[in-house]
Amino acid sequence: MVARAEIPADRDLYPSESDLPYEEEILRDSFKLKGWWRYLVANASAPFKKRSILYERALKALPGSYKLWHTYLRERLDAVRPFPITHPSYSSLNNTFERALVTMHRMPRIWIMYLSFLTHQRLLTRARRTFDRALRALPVTQHDRIWPLYLKLVSLPGVPVETSFRVYRRYLAFDPSHVEDFVDFLIQSKRWQEAADRLAPVLNDDAFYSIKGKTKRQLWLELCDLLTKHATEILGLKADPIIRGGICKVTDEVGRLWISLADYYVRRGSYEKARDIFDEGISTVITVRDFSVIFEAYAQFEQSALAAKLEAAEDHFDNDMDGEGGGKDGMGKLEKRFLDGCWLNDDNDTDLRLARFERLFDRRPELLNSVLLRQNPHNVEQWHRRVKLFEGDPAHQASTYVEAVKTVDPAKAVGKPHTLWVSFAKMYEEHNQLDSAEEIFKKATQVNYKTVDHLASVWCEWAEMELRHKNFTKAIDIMRQATAEPSVEVKRRAAAEGNEPVQMKLHKSLRLWSFYVDLEESQGSLESTRVVYERILDLRIATPQIILNYAFLLEENKYFEDAFKVYERGVKIFKYPHVRDIWVTYLSKFVKRYGKSKLDRARELFEEAIKQTPAQEVKPLFLQYAKLEEDYGLAKRAMNVYDWAVKTVADNEKLSLYEIYIARAAEISGVPATRQIYEQAIKSGLPPNDVKFMCLKYAELERNLGEIDRARTIFVFSSNYADPRSDPDFWKKWKDFEIQHGNEDTFKNMLCISRSVSASYSQEYLMQKDQKLSVEEAVVTLKRAGVPGDQMGALERQLAANSSANSSTNKDSSARAVSFVHGWAVEPEPDTAKRAVTNSEEIDLPESYSDEEDIKISQKSVTAAVFCELANKAAGREREDDVASTNESSLGALERIKRQRQR
Repeated sequence: MVARAEIPADRDLYPSESDLPYEEEILRDSFKLKGWWRYLVANASAPFKKRSILYERALKALPGSYKLWHTYLRERLDAVRPFPITHPSYSSLNNTFERALVTMHRMPRIWIMYLSFLTHQRLLTRARRTFDRALRALPVTQHDRIWPLYLKLVSLPGVPVETSFRVYRRYLAFDPSHVEDFVDFLIQSKRWQEAADRLAPVLNDDAFYSIKGKTKRQLWLELCDLLTKHATEILGLKADPIIRGGICKVTDEVGRLWISLADYYVRRGSYEKARDIFDEGISTVITVRDFSVIFEAYAQFEQSALAAKLEAAEDHFDNDMDGEGGGKDGMGKLEKRFLDGCWLNDDNDTDLRLARFERLFDRRPELLNSVLLRQNPHNVEQWHRRVKLFEGDPAHQASTYVEAVKTVDPAKAVGKPHTLWVSFAKMYEEHNQLDSAEEIFKKATQVNYKTVDHLASVWCEWAEMELRHKNFTKAIDIMRQATAEPSVEVKRRAAAEGNEPVQMKLHKSLRLWSFYVDLEESQGSLESTRVVYERILDLRIATPQIILNYAFLLEENKYFEDAFKVYERGVKIFKYPHVRDIWVTYLSKFVKRYGKSKLDRARELFEEAIKQTPAQEVKPLFLQYAKLEEDYGLAKRAMNVYDWAVKTVADNEKLSLYEIYIARAAEISGVPATRQIYEQAIKSGLPPNDVKFMCLKYAELERNLGEIDRARTIFVFSSNYADPRSDPDFWKKWKDFEIQHGNEDTFKNMLCISRSVSASYSQEYLMQKDQKLSVEEAVVTLKRAGVPGDQMGALERQLAANSSANSSTNKDSSARAVSFVHGWAVEPEPDTAKRAVTNSEEIDLPESYSDEEDIKISQKSVTAAVFCELANKAAGREREDDVASTNESSLGALERIKRQRQR
């Protein structure tokens, strides 16, 4: 038996018994791809060398099969990947790729695999030539698959720049849209001139579209940075117009571009030109941010120049000191040292540079103000600040004012443009140049301001200037001229032009007339002042204060009737609330002046004033009217006034007015006379708390008068408004009253009434709660039923309204039911009832209803223990009423009517 170890190793590469079917199929038809592919699939797990032999045999039979070549090359690539680049397998694979390209030169995928493999091996020359062969072999439509690999190759370190430059130029001939990649490559290669030459045409091409998403603004900034940072290396391009064009187009980077332009000249050694660029930039920017950027760069430039000059001067001085010695050279250096301090020596400009540096910082507020004015030249406040910057320099201030009044358009002004004219005139006034100040005011009055008030202010300031210099007559003439009404011809001409100036409306300026009338009062005569006041009233521009001032003026000069006529005109002109002060002053002055002599006229005035005054503000007039009647009229009329007042004033004022009414009635007519007022107050519809308060005061009055039963009845009545749980003070007062004046029965009745009222409030609260719950349940049911939101809201409001109406009805019925409870719980005798009717001083309590009235009184189920004895006696009365009604039903109609009359 022969051992297997003696079999040669190459025998593994021979076909095995399992391969015989595939070998037979290949022998039958060796030019069929399907047979070879089955053979390869069956040997998928075979060693690579065996599969390589199979691939070679198949490709020898089918050299034009793309599928075989592609699979074979991929397996060869995977096989050589673990080896270093210097391994012979790489060279063998390169030869295999060359063999494949003999027939596969039209297949871009094979070229891409080969080119990527060469790039990986860093075979630059062979790879470059292979790339050229690929571009020649493939159609142009497939070049876009080759060029990215080609650009990757030339971008590798070690590739000559000239080679890369030429490749990129060829690529731009194929696809010009990738010029940005070429520019980036040139910048990386430090080819500044070519980068600028390529980038400049891009900015001039309006149809250019950046494949990297860059905007024209970003490209402008890149070009400006190139020109600035490499000013000495880039020639042929005019950097100044290019950067200025960027300044016009890129508005949000103006400060940066101005600095770039100045930096360009600094790098070229043109320092004076750079300084001019900084000045130009500061004087043209319109934003504070750009100004700050340029100013900081400018200051840094001046500081650097000054430091460099000082350092150079110090070095020069050290060199001169080191070179001092004998001979001509020593004398020449010494002479040069002494000439350095001469003013003819232009090289020593250190003082000039230092002064320029200080001047720059001194001008900063002015330059910043100029920026703000360039933003809005019609900003009045900024012009005033600019004038303050030149304080101490009148000539400069005057020129600034002239520029301001020429620049600011009143229609577009932000602020008050007339203040510029006024301040301009005041500046001349401070320097005692009144003629110039008057000229300024004259010109200011001819300006078409936005509002009449601005023009009126100018006239008033002019007159005040004359007053400050004691020119009173001239001030009055100025105001007379200002208030003169334009002629008809002037008005017609202004209407024809269409744009009516404010000068046409000046004669109706209230501010102007107020100043004029004050001036006449202080410096003019009474007649001239009255003429001005009358003119104001004729123009219908008077205010309540002007009416009062006019009347005070006439009163001071003893023209009382004329003053009252002015008041009369005032109350006819104005309505409430403006007329309130006029009425109050008029009535006070009239009563003080005439008193009792013209009482009827005073009454008419008060009644007219009260009719015009709303209920919320009429109370002081009523009190003043009542005071008039008390002092000069009749007490009865005074009481009538108080009675009218409590019926007229607002509800929140009634209680306090009732207290005044009761106090005055007690003082005039006696304490018993106040009973009717108390009853009126209780019936007048006051809020429940106010009714309770009045009842307590009424009960205290009756107790002081000794009418204990009347006081107890009032307590019973007012108990309807006092819940024992929320108002214990009321019940405490009633308890103290019963302890002091009552007995055991009245005290028990008080306790019974307390329980009854508490039960009534509790039942009412439960009913309201049940109704609320029923409304909520109805809403939930409607939601579940799918009722729309608007209909459901309407139904909800309707249910809430019904519940509130029911609650109010129950509350009123319960109040009526409680009001029938008597303080002593005993049915009154007939003679007692007659006395109650005939007694006019008794409180008007609810009366019993007749049998003919069909009134339904709601009844509530209350526990009998709550009412104690009242429940038993009430049940007995009901039985008696039933018996009486049964007897009456058997009588005739005439007999029943007689009995009703007797009752």
